[in-house]
Amino acid sequence: MHHLRDFSNVTAACDEITAKNAADFFLGASGGKNTDINILMDNSCKYVITPGLCDVHVHFREPGFSYKERIKTGSAAAARGGYAAVCTMPNLNPVPDSIENLKAQLDIIKQDALIRVFPYGAITVGEKGETLSDMEGMAPYVCGFSDDGRGVQSDEMMLCAMTKAKSLGKIIAAHCEVNSLLNGGYIHDGAYAKAHGHRGISSESEYAQIDRDLKLAEKTGCAYHVCHISTKESVELIRRAKKAGVDVTCETAPHYLILCEDDLREDGRFKMNPPLRSKEDKAALIEGIQDGTIDMIATDHAPHSAEEKSRGLKNSLMGVVGLETAFAELYTNLVLKGVITLQRLVELMSTNPAKRFKLPVEGDFAVFEVSEKYIINPDEFATMGRATPFAGDEVFGRCVLNVCGGKVVYRYSKTEGLK
Repeated sequence: MHHLRDFSNVTAACDEITAKNAADFFLGASGGKNTDINILMDNSCKYVITPGLCDVHVHFREPGFSYKERIKTGSAAAARGGYAAVCTMPNLNPVPDSIENLKAQLDIIKQDALIRVFPYGAITVGEKGETLSDMEGMAPYVCGFSDDGRGVQSDEMMLCAMTKAKSLGKIIAAHCEVNSLLNGGYIHDGAYAKAHGHRGISSESEYAQIDRDLKLAEKTGCAYHVCHISTKESVELIRRAKKAGVDVTCETAPHYLILCEDDLREDGRFKMNPPLRSKEDKAALIEGIQDGTIDMIATDHAPHSAEEKSRGLKNSLMGVVGLETAFAELYTNLVLKGVITLQRLVELMSTNPAKRFKLPVEGDFAVFEVSEKYIINPDEFATMGRATPFAGDEVFGRCVLNVCGGKVVYRYSKTEGLK
């Protein structure tokens, strides 16, 4: 980590920096180069500058579900959280399973995105798992292929998808879930579910499909990425596959590293898929980010309307927002508590996702204030979603400035809390 003797030219409460000089600062302060890990801190340890963050798993809901989120509001939330680039999942309407359907999203991105937004193409037509999408036609315009929101149930279909993706030089990013093992569950099949009469989702529903996919990835040589892993078995399977030379990376989300089923409440803001798992699963995930088994942290930012999240733990829709809370929660709960270093956090949130998904974020940077505590207040969010299990938390690491593509895309103002 590099220290700066005088940080006032950057911060001055971030009031003086302009779009004209912003892009030059990060390169200039870091000696004229944007290296893999460039973290700058002033001598007072009040601010840190990191490369722009990258999230390879978000749901911006547009086109098709703009009452939940729009590309404009989702990218504003990302900018507010310090992100320079995000990858948007394809569970939309129309599903981006052809170049024509993809264009509907690309047009909105071009018009409304405040940061770099890279869409996924669907693996199968309509995300139904029956017929391969037009992967070849979409390949030049997507960051990878996914049927996120559901797992590809057919072994043969996933084999065909991986073979095609390999030929196109694209990643398959898999939501791993065996439908036949869900049994109508909606939270983790653990102690909380049993104590409160809820139907549980088994860990096997996740890791069984990961096990299958790893074998297919080894067979095809496809670049394979596992979305939002949540179980200890998933971590161990991926650890073994990496040692065997399989081209696999994976992500987990902030809520799986910070919370577990012991933190559940009868409130829709604690409901997501995969669900919050056991203490043992959380410990395995933490070990995974420490030893390199887990490559990156993605938020799985998944906004819903207030009504859709007001139906309690059982009946609310699955999904929580996360772009505006991720860095602060992880910095507070992992870095300040000595679980991982700040450098490792930046690897997980910026360097590794940018490398794996080939995201062009050179020169982008964010400034975080790490000396003053603040309270997470969903009413201040830029996203249209408000459901977060972190509401009310006291944290360090507020993003105060975000520069993307040479432009200031977000600057914190103390009047935000007065909305």
